[in-house]
Amino acid sequence: MLSQGSLWKVMDQNKKKLNVAAAAMDHIHNDCILGMGTGSTVNFLIDLIPDIKNKISAVASSSLETEKRLKSNGFTVSSLRELGNLDLYIDGADEATENLNLIKGGGGALTREKILAAASSKFICIIDDTKLVPFLGKFPLPIEVIPMARSFVSREMIKLKGQPVWRENFLTDNGNDIIDVHNLKITDPLELEATINQITGVVSVGIFAKRSADILLIANNDGIETINS
Repeated sequence: MLSQGSLWKVMDQNKKKLNVAAAAMDHIHNDCILGMGTGSTVNFLIDLIPDIKNKISAVASSSLETEKRLKSNGFTVSSLRELGNLDLYIDGADEATENLNLIKGGGGALTREKILAAASSKFICIIDDTKLVPFLGKFPLPIEVIPMARSFVSREMIKLKGQPVWRENFLTDNGNDIIDVHNLKITDPLELEATINQITGVVSVGIFAKRSADILLIANNDGIETINS
């Protein structure tokens, strides 16, 4: 059971998530082809957007979990194959820096999230201020890997000074494994993203630097801070 102090902290963080989700709604224009990410902050947004359903011409999902929640809110979910490119993609992050680089994948949907972000004209990341960091890496870096390559990729990550941990009893929506790499101080996200992507057996890495966010919305005690690329 949570202590009273911990409970208030969770309630405060949830209020910030709701506030930043509401702020993101202002960026959804008429006839918007929208991509939705995955995670607790995005869930607040999914529960809000039925109020502006008339603005959304189509919606794509980054995970089965998000697809289920969208459908429960009355949306028909289209595939990226049907839609082609997206006008806007909105997602959260596990960590974000002021130069809009991100770590994502705590929920295991990083590959599909990265595909939707790459296919979008604009990518808005929504976070509360606990996720804003001076540099990436305190949050364990998720890497989606082909199952037979899990041990090989783990050894390669040790060479890069990381401590890989297999996410047991978890499969991605693509049927793959996740390795969470601890104790990385990521000073050059773009370079590390490219390096890890070149390791045989890696499907995707949770660094979003090559396709970083265009806009970062941050909920703090004073309201909403906006950082543009």
